[in-house]
Amino acid sequence: MIIRALVHMAGELQSIGAALAEPAPKEINTTGVVSFIATKIAPILLAVLGVIFISRAGKGEMSKVITSSAIAIVGLAFIAGAATLFFVGESLINLIFE
Repeated sequence: MIIRALVHMAGELQSIGAALAEPAPKEINTTGVVSFIATKIAPILLAVLGVIFISRAGKGEMSKVITSSAIAIVGLAFIAGAATLFFVGESLINLIFE
């Protein structure tokens, strides 16, 4: 039983060593990161904002709701602008410097 455990442990250590010997990736998958943020993180943040706005509106603080909504809309516009530059930035740089 102990020998079987030691053999299993040796096999695991060999697989870990093989995984560590592989070269590190040279690029970061930015498309995957942006996709993850857009599909997982942004909806959660928008839902939290919605809950905050609804709770404030229920308390009768309409001026704070309108102000916060305007700030959120401006923030979304900045995020949309940044995303647009992220996707078309390279072509803009090539257009300017060529």
